[in-house]
Amino acid sequence: MLNPKRIFRFFRKPGFLFKLVYSDDYWTVDLGQHVFPVQKYRLIFEALLRMGARKEDFLLPPLPRDEDLFLVHTSKYIKKLKTGNLSHSEILTLELPYSEELLEFALRFVGGTILTAEKALEDGLAVHIGGGFHHAFSDHGEGFCVLNDVAVALEKMKHEGRIQKAMVVDCDLHQGNGNAFIFAKKDYAFTFSIHQMDIYPAQKPSSSKDVGLWSGDGDEQYLKELRSHFPLLYEEFQPDLVFYLAGADPYEKDQLGSLKLTLEGLKERDRIVIESARRLRLPVAVMFAGGYAWDVHDTVTIHLNTIKTAQKIQGKYP
Repeated sequence: MLNPKRIFRFFRKPGFLFKLVYSDDYWTVDLGQHVFPVQKYRLIFEALLRMGARKEDFLLPPLPRDEDLFLVHTSKYIKKLKTGNLSHSEILTLELPYSEELLEFALRFVGGTILTAEKALEDGLAVHIGGGFHHAFSDHGEGFCVLNDVAVALEKMKHEGRIQKAMVVDCDLHQGNGNAFIFAKKDYAFTFSIHQMDIYPAQKPSSSKDVGLWSGDGDEQYLKELRSHFPLLYEEFQPDLVFYLAGADPYEKDQLGSLKLTLEGLKERDRIVIESARRLRLPVAVMFAGGYAWDVHDTVTIHLNTIKTAQKIQGKYP
């Protein structure tokens, strides 16, 4: 478990070197008895306050405009969401109970990732305390993902001329099937996914680069694969912005997977992805994506470690 007093000293001087994007809407939605621990967002926020975060370190995301959503999602799907007309099978595929609060929850995350991308472009790095809903497709949601915040943010940055190319580095336990499908024929987006093969999703559309691992592979194999691709992929593709999905679910005590990464292994994963980018002066927008440890405090610790790693790296490569 992270020592709050120790981290407090680490962050208090000189303070956070990047913006943190957060809303209380992230955890007030009622999902019932669900494996998705929305309380992790509140716990992370409270831990950051104890660690010395100031009011000005946090940004409240706005709701996205419909025209932003339509850059990725079909008008028919958005209308279904807003009128509550999802079919029974669509709700089963989504694996979340539909409500107006759920829609607000999903929309706020889209706004949050857009804001995180904007701040990353301005400051070099920004962290979204949430986001990374990579299973949502243009016309439907699935796997706890209502809307694809990463795809919308990437398309908005491209549409507004803020970037020419972007890379999605997806280190969630599960393959980013929504992102892979949405960006399959778009040469301005490079999608990288390192994931466990023998779990959801059953159908895995091809990313630009997929690295499939298997149950029990652990730190050594995972980090070996990651090092073989970074910073090489950054150097070859030269993106204007990196979206990093720092999922906590490859963890050895996660309920939904068995890649068996340790806390130290996950910290090294974060270091490789973020430092390789910042050393090349590539802006990085960090999203937290999944995390379903048996003890929610383990998930919180992993996400806080990502922030701590980002802080150290941003201090070296401002």
